[in-house]
Amino acid sequence: MPPPELAEPGPGAPPPPASGRPLRLPVAAALAVAAGAALLLALPPYDLWWLAPAGVALLAAAVHRRRLRSGFGLGFLAGLVLFYPLLRWTGIAAGWLPWALLATMQAAVLGLTGLAAAWLSPLIDRRRALWPLLTGLVWVADEALRDRAPFGGFPWGRLAFSQGDAPSLRLAAWAGAPLVTFAVAAAGGALVALAWRSWRRPAMLPVAGFAAAAAVLIGGPAAVPLAEPGGATRTVAIVQGNVPRLGLDFNAQRRAVLDNHVTATRLLAADVAAGRQPKPDLVVWPENSSDIDPLRNTDAAEEIAAAAQAIGVPILVGTVLRTDKPADIKNAGLLWMPLTGPDLSQTYVKQHPVPFAEYMPMRSIARLVSDKVDLVRNMLPGDHPGVIDTGALTVGDVICFEVAYDGIVRDTVAGGAQILAVQTNNATFDEGEARQQLAMVRLRAVEHGLDSLMVSTVGVSAFVDTTGGVHGGTSFNTAEVVVHKMSTGRTRTLATRSGIWPELIAVGLTVIALTGAALVRRRRMADITGDNKSVEES
Repeated sequence: MPPPELAEPGPGAPPPPASGRPLRLPVAAALAVAAGAALLLALPPYDLWWLAPAGVALLAAAVHRRRLRSGFGLGFLAGLVLFYPLLRWTGIAAGWLPWALLATMQAAVLGLTGLAAAWLSPLIDRRRALWPLLTGLVWVADEALRDRAPFGGFPWGRLAFSQGDAPSLRLAAWAGAPLVTFAVAAAGGALVALAWRSWRRPAMLPVAGFAAAAAVLIGGPAAVPLAEPGGATRTVAIVQGNVPRLGLDFNAQRRAVLDNHVTATRLLAADVAAGRQPKPDLVVWPENSSDIDPLRNTDAAEEIAAAAQAIGVPILVGTVLRTDKPADIKNAGLLWMPLTGPDLSQTYVKQHPVPFAEYMPMRSIARLVSDKVDLVRNMLPGDHPGVIDTGALTVGDVICFEVAYDGIVRDTVAGGAQILAVQTNNATFDEGEARQQLAMVRLRAVEHGLDSLMVSTVGVSAFVDTTGGVHGGTSFNTAEVVVHKMSTGRTRTLATRSGIWPELIAVGLTVIALTGAALVRRRRMADITGDNKSVEES
């Protein structure tokens, strides 16, 4: 009986690829486009998480047995379909050029994933059972690269961030985002392996796909324990003060934005005094809630002090700190005590400013591309994790996009955080970006077994428990205050304790697999050369 690749197709079925040959290029291109669309729809704000393994499977099928150049091109095509719509919010304030550059750069990295998958084809053809494993490893390696390069990386659109409502989210407690990505990609690899085998029986393809996805996404995670609530609880309030107008000109409204957060905190204090709200142990304001430096501006300091005295508890203020050099600034979380004012020993400075938005690499060259380059000031990075002792509890503070980076969050939790707080400002973006960020907070809460919160100037703000459940989520472009009890006692998860090792192991195995594929390719070429010589001699 011939193998499935050589068997006659069933009635109405497309012809399968011949042994050793890829799918026809138009078919492969259509699959790549479908892959990018599926991956996009799996992520927020669409949240069709079950499409993530389907997207991986479609791309794997498209690049299988292709030349390396075609593998890169098909991966790049899928990346364009994924990242241009996913990152469209980057162009709302900054224009089309930064959006195009970032989306294209991200697509190019996905192109390398297509290239690597094509390179591994001979190994997969020898051992079809390796398809899920190798697909999972390649995708983890892809995300490890995007997490770090270029300019410190931009790990948006990771497979793990699509799984907020999926059973696979539970795997984050074992080995973090890399394991969740591996499971989703391996499910896609299993799906394409079964589909390739089932080619001559098209009616079996949906069954094969369901079996593959169910085995990896449901069967495994169901046995993974999550951190259980325990220990003391603390009441925390998040203040979403809103801005007069969305867009870049929110910076011109700095006093109005500060006033909004002060007013909302005073109203909370009135509700507490009237018994309508419990008194919080801590109030958290978002990033840029005081874009006026309260350490250098008396009016801003008096406003924040009045709010802290009214509520009677510390406020974690998101602020911009000026330096002695006018061009240099710091993006900080500053603890403001109700009686003594700012506690400079409990200040966190953002460690990972965003290139081309918060600082400008290669400024002289970039100036040749855009005349708006000099609008970007030089944001200085912090040098330590955001572990802030408020007295009542220890907060792990990360600012805005930092929640996407495994290492920054892990170092904060390892430093003794009892809860995780993400201060962010979405006034220059849109609701889709805010929900993408909230998905990251959900993963981090499960990954590290910590109750977490995200507080934004304009939304979305919310609390997240250790199962990834969202509580008190706010609307976008509104002023809201949410008060919630957060658990502070946790046993550190295996993901926190294992650190970067699961990702390093996956990347190491990927290198071994790529090397193994090189040996198979060399042996195959030697066999072909030997056969040709035999024919010539005969």
